[in-house]
Amino acid sequence: MDIEKIAKAIEDDAAMELPGLRESLAEMQAGIQGRVYSPEQLLARSARSQLGLSQQAFADLIKTPVATLRDWEQGRFPPPGAVLCLLQIIIKHPDVLLELAA
Repeated sequence: MDIEKIAKAIEDDAAMELPGLRESLAEMQAGIQGRVYSPEQLLARSARSQLGLSQQAFADLIKTPVATLRDWEQGRFPPPGAVLCLLQIIIKHPDVLLELAA
């Protein structure tokens, strides 16, 4: 893999220099894995983002300590099954949670 050739093509397409691109391509070539997100992390972040709330406001809304929400979003441990169900409901029907909170 010609890192310089690939980086040049990407930067030409972006019409700008991209700091760290060559290093990232070298890491990819070396098989160094970047951060990996679990489905549970993504679900927790997506549900909160769907409502456009801060971590504190979302934690208050679902009656959970903000530190616990942070742990879920940062992958320290997954949310329990009932919370996963709640997060799926929030993503599909965000108005329901806002209505219950009112």
